[in-house]
Amino acid sequence: MISTNKPKIGFWAIALSALIWNTMGAYMYIIQKYKTEAFESQYSPQQLEIIYNMPAWATAVFALAVFAGVVGSIALACRKKIAFPAYFISLLGIVIHMIYIVFMSATLEADGLTSLLMPIMVLIIGLFLNSYSKNAILKGWLN
Repeated sequence: MISTNKPKIGFWAIALSALIWNTMGAYMYIIQKYKTEAFESQYSPQQLEIIYNMPAWATAVFALAVFAGVVGSIALACRKKIAFPAYFISLLGIVIHMIYIVFMSATLEADGLTSLLMPIMVLIIGLFLNSYSKNAILKGWLN
């Protein structure tokens, strides 16, 4: 009898959800970068001023977080070990970007504590995907 270490259906649900989530993040980055009407319609003029005055390094960290997350999600869906380092890089980008949002930008002054809901959710999901991909390696699901 041949023993295989195939992931169960929950793995595939998480991999697909992660891919959708990170693709949405990439979409948000792109529409923000290109200042589309779809993006601008979601925010007040004060919020847009804060977003568009973000320093280049914070924008670069945002891009790194988003696109490393996409790479991690593709790798996870393909059952490749590179998912873990990609998610780790994404998590680093998330943390650095959150430090900018909370401590260096005027986001809290403009929007109050509710402006932290999405960044906290992004951080929690980033932590989960980083941990999940490491555990998937330990279980032998990724090669």
